[in-house]
Amino acid sequence: MTRRVRDAFDGLRRFGQFQKNLGLAKDILSARLADLVANGVFELAPAADGGPYQEYLLTEQGRALFPVITALRQWGDQWFFAEGEPRARLVDRASGAPVAPVEVRAADGRVLGPAEAEVLLPGAGA
Repeated sequence: MTRRVRDAFDGLRRFGQFQKNLGLAKDILSARLADLVANGVFELAPAADGGPYQEYLLTEQGRALFPVITALRQWGDQWFFAEGEPRARLVDRASGAPVAPVEVRAADGRVLGPAEAEVLLPGAGA
């Protein structure tokens, strides 16, 4: 799912674009895109250029994944690229400046790491 959603944020819309970028067999990609449509992440729409194709567009639910995809992209940039290795850059459209790292913050604004947060399971309090 992550790569297909990331690719949609990167501007891919058509089945053929996803297939070329991901290198998946058509039947596998078709099933995965259908799942994303069925689960409300993508919606199908007529091609913007009036062509005979349909396009996969992110829904509001899909666009809500932007912070998640951004965090994963930034993590990959930090851990999977050598210094100076070319890579795509995520920038602020208005200023052209790189997007600041995604951070998890407490309600009071403090940055939280794994040691400062905990999961409370249902029925376990607060």
